[in-house]
Amino acid sequence: MGHEYCGIVEDVGRGVRSITPGQFVIGSFFACDNACPHCQVGYQSSCQHRALVTGAQAPLMRVPLADGTLVPIRDVPPDDMIPNLLALFGATDIVTERGDEGVGRIKELTRGVGADAVLECVGTQESMMQAIRSTRPGGSIGYVGVPHGVELQGEELFYAHVRLHGGPAPVRRYLPQLIDLVMKGAIDPGKVFDPTLPLDQVAEGYRAMDERRAIKTLLRP
Repeated sequence: MGHEYCGIVEDVGRGVRSITPGQFVIGSFFACDNACPHCQVGYQSSCQHRALVTGAQAPLMRVPLADGTLVPIRDVPPDDMIPNLLALFGATDIVTERGDEGVGRIKELTRGVGADAVLECVGTQESMMQAIRSTRPGGSIGYVGVPHGVELQGEELFYAHVRLHGGPAPVRRYLPQLIDLVMKGAIDPGKVFDPTLPLDQVAEGYRAMDERRAIKTLLRP
């Protein structure tokens, strides 16, 4: 638990070359070397040496594969910029919270392609099959989150002529460009955070989200 993080580097290991103490950095929930064949085609969350990053709900944390995982920012940002930078952990998921403007940014990031239509389905087997049966032949289905209880019938999927694409978001791929958009003031995805609470009130932050009193809680040490 706790894999949304940004902060100032306190120390680095002997093998780290591109990250130095004092830098403000942003990472993602999968550590990667950003150099393997999977990383080179933009799927850093499937890095051959990936490691799940947890422990961000603490004053200090250790990030493996720092050279590939962390993206440094030239200067330490002002305090009011932190929520926007922290929200980039979710990359395009959070950027699209902004409706039409978000769609415009997605088209910018995808070189004009964007999405023709989006159907948000919540659930398991039934929702996935509904999405498959609602998609035109030759269309694509993108699913986010980890599916549970989903078993697809190979023959029905074959004749549906649709594509399925999902998996952990390759956050490292998009971070540099999204950071640039934030620093220019073009987007402010930090609006997704409702309450800001100190670290010792983490339980209340989860309670607020569980009871739908908050979209997302921002914790500060």
